[in-house]
Amino acid sequence: MAHIDSLSSWKPRSLPTPQTFAGRYVTLVPLNAEKHAADLWDRVRGHDEVWDYLSDGPYGSEADLRGALAQKKASTAAVFLAIVPESSGEAEGYASLMRMDPANGVIEVGNILMTPSLQRTTAATESMYLMARHIFEDLGYRRYEWKCNANNAPSRRAALRYGFTFEGIFRQHMIIKGRNRDTAWFSMLDSEWPARKAAFEAWLDAANFDAEGKQVRSLAQLSGCIS
Repeated sequence: MAHIDSLSSWKPRSLPTPQTFAGRYVTLVPLNAEKHAADLWDRVRGHDEVWDYLSDGPYGSEADLRGALAQKKASTAAVFLAIVPESSGEAEGYASLMRMDPANGVIEVGNILMTPSLQRTTAATESMYLMARHIFEDLGYRRYEWKCNANNAPSRRAALRYGFTFEGIFRQHMIIKGRNRDTAWFSMLDSEWPARKAAFEAWLDAANFDAEGKQVRSLAQLSGCIS
């Protein structure tokens, strides 16, 4: 007989709400169009490629971007957080908690905008750690998802680096900006979080960076050696 996991004591989880999460290198704050549009516009202007795999953008003016951010803030389908590195004190990106299924304890991190100044930084990695920690430890969700266009190689590499498991490709899953999107699915489970957390925290520790700010051990290496 097939094994059936018992969840007799399971109760639906709470929906996430806009909050502030402070780390060593970054702070996540509720996305605010008036506060964050100018900072983000300065960093995306001339870099239309950052919108290639997002469902919106690029925008032709700061006013257009501000309007889009206002819509995101007002949405009840997702909770958007601005990513504010300590090094600049300005919004350099945003991410959202979306496709929320509190009854089953499933939620997705998505709509992630990492401007060029934020990409491949310690702040970017810590922002993903802070969101995952909130989902698993504060809210008690069972499954954390990451989905992206199957052609988006950087996003797929990032998902694996952060400790998500590749689950497969949903073919012809969506139509985005008039183009077909095959979607790559990744997940992280609550049972996996303690090991993922240990790897994140070991990587983020100041001792893991030399005097020039270069990492001593990669997150992938730490994920492999921490059980």
